[in-house]
Amino acid sequence: MKGLVTFFFMLAGCHVARASFKTMLLFPEEESTDYVTLKAKNIVAKQITVCMRSFSGLTKPHSLLSLATPEYNKAFLIYPMPPDKFLISINNEDTYFKVDPDVFRWKLICVTWDSKTGLLQLLLNGKRYPRRVTKTRAPIGPQMSVVLGQKQGIFGGGFNVNEAFVGEMCEVNIYDSVLPETTMRSYLADTLYYAGTIYNWIDYKYTINGSILVLQDQFYF
Repeated sequence: MKGLVTFFFMLAGCHVARASFKTMLLFPEEESTDYVTLKAKNIVAKQITVCMRSFSGLTKPHSLLSLATPEYNKAFLIYPMPPDKFLISINNEDTYFKVDPDVFRWKLICVTWDSKTGLLQLLLNGKRYPRRVTKTRAPIGPQMSVVLGQKQGIFGGGFNVNEAFVGEMCEVNIYDSVLPETTMRSYLADTLYYAGTIYNWIDYKYTINGSILVLQDQFYF
């Protein structure tokens, strides 16, 4: 079976945490200099899935994950717009999802896209929102710049402090396929860990910029 699989158990009311939950990123301030660069594999992605977890009290639009290529600064962008909108951009084409109003809790997010069909899916906190179809059909990559906490205005930079993320993130995985909905649901429900093929969270291959803290042995629940 492709990827690393571990299981999450409940014993006598206590949680046994998976290794992937031992590292969390805390973005403490709204600064254009605070961001994390992921060392993702440079491949041509005809399909893509991004799954991640975030926790924030922000009431303004902000960038969670920004994947840019030399051709598109918004090749793949996950951009919440509280209280009830979610922007996903593919190759600079913006798609807006109407979502349930924000509550003060962790966001459990998976987004998938298929270049052949243009099919775009958002799974948020266990709910799959109506599928959309993009006009763009260009694959993403091969050269990728992946940033957490800021939106890239240009490849690798061009940050705007007004779009900065403040809060916590963990378990960011990027795949070069469209994961089945059952796999995504198991992943978000903590019964399955499926290692990313473009970026695998537990490889810890990232660069910290600014005042971001790396917290060990933390849990998101």
